[in-house]
Amino acid sequence: MVCNSASVLVEECGFTRILTLNRPRQLNALSAPMIMKLLKLFVAYEKDSDVKLLIMKGNGRAFSAGGDVAAVARSVTQGQWALGTEFLGNQYTLNYIIATYGKPQVSILDGIVMGGGAGVSIHGRFRVVTEKTVFAMPETSLGFFPDVGSSYFLSRLPGFFGEYVGLTGARLDGAEMLACGLATHFVPSTNLAYLEDLLTKVETSDPFVICASIDQFSQMVPLKTSSAYNRLDMIDKCFSKETVEDIVSALLFMMVHVADHGVDLLLLDARIQIREGRLQGVDRCLTKEFRLCCHILRLEASKDFLEGFRAILADKDRNPKWEPSRLDLVERCSISILPRSTMQTGRT
Repeated sequence: MVCNSASVLVEECGFTRILTLNRPRQLNALSAPMIMKLLKLFVAYEKDSDVKLLIMKGNGRAFSAGGDVAAVARSVTQGQWALGTEFLGNQYTLNYIIATYGKPQVSILDGIVMGGGAGVSIHGRFRVVTEKTVFAMPETSLGFFPDVGSSYFLSRLPGFFGEYVGLTGARLDGAEMLACGLATHFVPSTNLAYLEDLLTKVETSDPFVICASIDQFSQMVPLKTSSAYNRLDMIDKCFSKETVEDIVSALLFMMVHVADHGVDLLLLDARIQIREGRLQGVDRCLTKEFRLCCHILRLEASKDFLEGFRAILADKDRNPKWEPSRLDLVERCSISILPRSTMQTGRT
């Protein structure tokens, strides 16, 4: 049985529930109604003994290209930054619920998965990628920082690969995601229908049973010769440096190309968030990220988020005017943590 919702499709198959993100024209960008719908479903399913397994996928050529950045940016420009923080607070609550969920979630990432799309998938138990998968955390190009709990999952990648992915916004394919641990399985897209059919017959939440089912269709795939993951030693040497300036200097010394992202306070903070995340639980990572988001949306830390949105998504001239314009002009300052104004997860 399929229950139609404007932006989330729900299919009930025995003990399995299939949730399909359904905004294909927007590459399934997560809107506020989608997040609230998913929150409601996840909370209800965890208490429902008739639900053993959740499958999440996207309609079209994307799993999800991220959160609805345009809506958040509009709230800031209209002086209603609290609406943006409400959106992000609900999104982070969903991320936390997924990360601590009592039942297995299989995310089928057959296409684009970026930003907020990573938040509702990478935190889950199983992440299935294909030859069509494209992953990235591109927030630095928007004058923002990699969020949705990425300081937790990027910090746990081998070596300093997480810093590389988070600071540069590098795009990874399915084979790279599998190699670094962002994905648990690689399944050719032609086999996804068979995998999904098998998973709908599962009558248990036992992760070993579910893993064995996915294993029937999974493959080990080689990395492309050009893959950055093949140069992990070089990445570690550069991205293990203590400051962004030292990282850039090391990259230039090794003649490694780096994308021209914002060089503001948020780029520096992204490095700190990922570095500190190695020693923190997912709850602490999400809370710190949310607090920083509050400062950003109140335009207290930087105004580069609005400029990045203008250049990349609104005017699309891809020529942001960052303030300051150079890394050496960034003023070193500490941002105080907002007192008691964190998201309410309702969990311990």
